[in-house]
Amino acid sequence: MRTALAGASDDPAVARSVADPIRSPLLQRVIFSLLFVLLVTKAIELTWPPLGRIMVLIDFDAFLIAGRLVWRGEVEQAYHFTTLLLAQRTLGAPDTFLPWTYPPVFNLVVAPFALLPRGLAYLLFTGGTLAAYLMVLRRLAPQHLGALLALVFPALIVTIACGQNGFLSGSLIGLACLYLARHDPRAGLPLGLMAIKPHLAVGFALQAAMTRDWRTALIAAGVAGASAALATLVLGPSVWRAFLGGVAEAGAFLEQGLYPLFRMISAYAVVRTLGASAAVAMAVQACVAFLALGLVALAIRRRMPTRQVIGLTAIASLLVSPYAYDYDLPILGVGLALLAPDLMARTTARERMAVFTLAWIASGWGLAMTGALRVWYGEEGLALGAMPLSLAGVGLVGLLGLIWRVLQRPPAQAVPEML
Repeated sequence: MRTALAGASDDPAVARSVADPIRSPLLQRVIFSLLFVLLVTKAIELTWPPLGRIMVLIDFDAFLIAGRLVWRGEVEQAYHFTTLLLAQRTLGAPDTFLPWTYPPVFNLVVAPFALLPRGLAYLLFTGGTLAAYLMVLRRLAPQHLGALLALVFPALIVTIACGQNGFLSGSLIGLACLYLARHDPRAGLPLGLMAIKPHLAVGFALQAAMTRDWRTALIAAGVAGASAALATLVLGPSVWRAFLGGVAEAGAFLEQGLYPLFRMISAYAVVRTLGASAAVAMAVQACVAFLALGLVALAIRRRMPTRQVIGLTAIASLLVSPYAYDYDLPILGVGLALLAPDLMARTTARERMAVFTLAWIASGWGLAMTGALRVWYGEEGLALGAMPLSLAGVGLVGLLGLIWRVLQRPPAQAVPEML
């Protein structure tokens, strides 16, 4: 005979909150508060760096440097590491490895922030894009927002810490998914703006082609083309030659292992840090990308629900490029938001724990390794070219495989329509 627990409430809402703490509003409030504290603390640190220390640059500083070069009419220098390094030294920073490989369109995004003080510019860019990301995520999965933020929480910390554009790309992909779920061709607007990081939207190009969503594809192409034309008009045609040169230079750096591969989420980084050559690692990367996009194609061929298809597309797109970092994983939150109702209706408690574990390996490995390396190597830091183990890609591949397996079984309960 089952008896009620002492002190249990008869209120169904309270009972649901106790039985399912991941849906409790308390979890959302705690995470929101932590994100706010981290954001404000970082903005203060960038405004008033500790006295007596050489300024430590973060990724956001590369945005400011590129933006200043835009206003000086010298943005082409940002695409050459030697000249960019000189610009970094003017800030009093040591030899920091901050190459610039963003498409010319992104220069127009960062240029206005270069006119502001460092801390204020960071607060407006990172805080603004974080707010947009949270609003989009709430629209995608309001009932599971706390759980989703917990799943990708390490990636949120990383993005705030380095001031990267992961919240911006996550907001654009999330907004595109909101429109795609409604079969609204306006999805092409944010997808076109993903010209700032096109390698993270490859899966959506495949999805549009296979579903013959030509209106969305044309709008995306039009927006991307218009933004490229604007960048050419403002920055000059020669910026594209400099950009291609920067991409080639970055490819050489990647082959030599000069990037922090332990923070990358690609199969390339996993294989390369296991000791394989760059050629072997790139071959494995190509296979993983093919298989990830193959799952998207298979989902479309099997006529899986639209929400499942675009959720899988968001996650699969993260596995396409060898050059993808932990700060790109807000997009993982978008994919999981779309798939949350189906996963909750199909998974066991053990499988949910597996999803959580794999998501934290993918989003938290780089953060954990960064902390460990600072303890081991102190202020001197890791030697350039050293390649500590990268496992984030293993977590991301495993997570996609587990999700695909779960989606093949019938739901144990009705799946609500939330979009």
